[in-house]
Amino acid sequence: MAMLKCPECGSEYSDKADKCPRCACPNPAQMSNEVVPQKGIWSTGRLVIGILSIVLFVLISFQSCAAGVSNAMQDNHASSGMNGFMLAFFMLIAGIIATCTRNSRSKLGTMLPGLLYWLGSLMTLGTGSTYGDLPIWGGVSFIFGLVLIIAEVKTKR
Repeated sequence: MAMLKCPECGSEYSDKADKCPRCACPNPAQMSNEVVPQKGIWSTGRLVIGILSIVLFVLISFQSCAAGVSNAMQDNHASSGMNGFMLAFFMLIAGIIATCTRNSRSKLGTMLPGLLYWLGSLMTLGTGSTYGDLPIWGGVSFIFGLVLIIAEVKTKR
């Protein structure tokens, strides 16, 4: 065990300590061993996906409301309006979580939005007969979820 001299107060303390016991100045040797969260392209990607999801929420929800009204007026018993709104809702919640937790060390901050994107994409299965664009939005949601899961695997927090 070696002794270190504190750069702040000048007292000596063990190199195994996290900080100086006298003034609480951090141990420089311990600071170099800290795990720094990996930022960069994956964090930026999560931010971009989150913002795109919030914007797509507005577009898909308005479009789904119009589809729901059209389905009601035609009395065709199609449910693509409600499915589209549920997809938009899942994308909004996942986008907010992905944006807020983009630099978090928690796996929940990456895995939960990914699962919400996938759950939203499941809402679009079999809905392309009335409105063909809903499966496309479901595919976008699935890709967003896939990117977030890959980000979790690549950064290995």
